[in-house]
Amino acid sequence: MTTTRTRRRSREFVAPPFAWEEIQSRAEANNEPGWLIDMRQQAWELYEEMPMPTLNDEAWRRTDYSHINWETAGDLMIADNPGIDTIPAENRAPLIGNEHGGLIAWVDNALVHHQLADHIAQQGVIFTDLHSAVHEYPELVQKHLFQKGVKAEEGKFAALHVAAWTHGVFVYVPRNVSVDLPLHSIFYNANTGASLGHVLVVLEERAEVTVAQEYLSDTGDEHTSFIGGTELIVGKNANLRYVALQNWGYNMYEFSYERGHVGRDGKLDWVVGSMGSRLTKKFMQISLDEPGSWGRMSGMFFADENQLLDHDTYQEHNAPHTTSDLLFKNALTDSSRSVWRGMIRVQPGAQQADGFQANNNMILSDYARADSIPGLEIEADDVRCTHAATIGKMEEEYIFYLQTRGVPRREAERLFVNGYFQDVLDRIPFEDVQKRLLADVDRKLLGA
Repeated sequence: MTTTRTRRRSREFVAPPFAWEEIQSRAEANNEPGWLIDMRQQAWELYEEMPMPTLNDEAWRRTDYSHINWETAGDLMIADNPGIDTIPAENRAPLIGNEHGGLIAWVDNALVHHQLADHIAQQGVIFTDLHSAVHEYPELVQKHLFQKGVKAEEGKFAALHVAAWTHGVFVYVPRNVSVDLPLHSIFYNANTGASLGHVLVVLEERAEVTVAQEYLSDTGDEHTSFIGGTELIVGKNANLRYVALQNWGYNMYEFSYERGHVGRDGKLDWVVGSMGSRLTKKFMQISLDEPGSWGRMSGMFFADENQLLDHDTYQEHNAPHTTSDLLFKNALTDSSRSVWRGMIRVQPGAQQADGFQANNNMILSDYARADSIPGLEIEADDVRCTHAATIGKMEEEYIFYLQTRGVPRREAERLFVNGYFQDVLDRIPFEDVQKRLLADVDRKLLGA
C-alpha cells in the first residue's frame, strides 16, 4: 500500500528590498542633520539584525502576509507631477464649516499642499511637514521624534520605519493654547510602491487641539505597501482629539506602529476607522504615564471580499489614578477576516487604575471570520479592569420587525448595521466624516 502525505505549503516571509545606501543618499539629498542620519543608521542596523515576523510569532500567527509581492510593494514610491487635485474633493474639504484650521497633504510621498489659518499660526502652533520641521525646529523634533513613542526595537517593521521614513506631519501646540479649528493631514497614494509616512503630534501643558489624519489610495492590480508610524505626545492637562481614517485601495498592505503617551491629568481621545487595504497589521498603544491621565481608543472596521484587518492594542497604566477605555466594533462579510488582540497592562504601583476594553464583531456571511483575544496583566492590587468580546450574526428578530413595517430587507439590514456603528460614529466630531464612513459601510454591505 502506498501512503500519500500532504505537504503543507512552505511560507516565505522575505524582507522588502530596501538598502541603506539608498536611505542614506536620500537623507543627504534632504540635508538632514547628523543626529537624524545617525538615528536612521542605528535603526537600520537593528532592522538587519531582526528576522522577519512569521506565523510562529504570537503577535503574527494569525496574519499571513507571505503572499505580498515585494518586487512592486518594496520599491519606493516616486511622485509623478502630483497635485492637490489628485485627492478627491470630499476628502480635502473643510472638516467643520467652510474654513480649514490647517490642511497639509502628500501624494506619493511628495508634499502637494500646506496651509494654516493665520490666527492659529499667530498662537505659536506649528503644523508643517516633518522634513521642514527638522530644519526649522530642530530642538523640538529631536526631543520628541522616536523618543517616547515608536522605537526601532519594537519590531522588524518598526525598525524599517525609523530607518527609512519618507515623509510626515509635525504638529506642535504650545502651552496654554487652544486651537479652535481642526488640523487636517492627508497621505494619498496614486502609484504603486512603498510609502513610509509618519505622524508626530506634541501638546504642551494645557494645550488643546483636534487632529484628523487620512490614509487614502487608488486601487490597482499590483501590490503596494505603507509602513507607518504615529506618535502622540500629550502633556499635563492637555487634551488631544485624534481621528485617523484609513481607506486604502485593496492592493495595499499596511504595517504600522502607533503610540500615544499621556501626562498628568491629560486626555487622549483617539478614534480610528479602517475600511480599505488588502491587509492591515497595526500595533496601537496608549500609555498613561502620570496620575490622572485618561485615554480612550475607539474603532470601527468593515471588511469585505478577502480583506484581513488585524489590530493589536495595548492599554498601559504606568501611574495610579489613571483611566483607559477601548471600544472596537467590526463588521465582516464575504470571505474577510478580522483579528483583534487587546491587552490592559497595569504596572506595579499603579493603584486605582481603571481599565476597560470591548471588542464586538458582527458576522454577515458564512465565510467571514473574527478572532477576538482580550487580555489583562495586573501587577497592582487595587484596580478595576474588565474586558469583553462578542462575535455574532445580525439579529433576525430586528430585521423581521422592520420588514413588518414595510421596510425592504436590504434596507433593514443597512439600518441595523448603521445603528450598530453609531456609538463609535458619535465619537467622531465631524458630521461630514461620519456620513463618508456610513457611505463606505453601505457600499460594502449592499455591494454598490
